[in-house]
Amino acid sequence: MTGTDARDTDLKKELDATLHARRELGDEYESALVDSFLEKVDQRIDGAVERRVRRQLAEQQMQTARDSRSPRATDSWGERFGFGIVSLVLAVPLSVIGGGLAHLPGLLATWAGIVGVNVVQAARTNPGLFGGRRTSSQGSGWEDGAGARS
Repeated sequence: MTGTDARDTDLKKELDATLHARRELGDEYESALVDSFLEKVDQRIDGAVERRVRRQLAEQQMQTARDSRSPRATDSWGERFGFGIVSLVLAVPLSVIGGGLAHLPGLLATWAGIVGVNVVQAARTNPGLFGGRRTSSQGSGWEDGAGARS
């Protein structure tokens, strides 16, 4: 039996008990019995709505947390600067090795690799840099449509 079935069964039992009490107590208590039953129904509805709202809020918070973990949000200026410094420091010995072993073609291949790695890093940290989809950092966080996020 699911949670909804159990709640429906409980509500049916409450209704049966209210009707039984009305038969025993008579017409003078009908208004009080109906009000009591309706209050219980209102409490059930309020509880269901509250659970649904909490679940949707939690889903929105999870989506916001996932969106905030994009590379742009996690990469600081220091990380990008450090990547550039490490790239230049490694470029010197790699250039010597590539140029020494294969002369000019080796040197060109080495620098093509260095430039390629830096382009990939720049594209990862700045998604709109090379003509991709640009994202606004000044937006309100609300988007039109239910499926607007990708």
